[in-house]
Amino acid sequence: MTSIGLEASAYGTHSMRRTKVTQIYKKTGNLRAVQLLLGHTKMDSTVRYLGVELEDALAIAETIAI
Repeated sequence: MTSIGLEASAYGTHSMRRTKVTQIYKKTGNLRAVQLLLGHTKMDSTVRYLGVELEDALAIAETIAI
């Protein structure tokens, strides 16, 4: 952490894990991929973990044309 200019005592392995999957979700909108990466068996757990709001999910759904 210090090599990138952050205070090492403010971050742990869990915060890095959460940051990584949050960035993956924001860039791809793929909850299933994040679920698999986290090892969650239920999508509800992944949604709660990421703090995804209904509005976020609907906005992503609207960007997908079928």
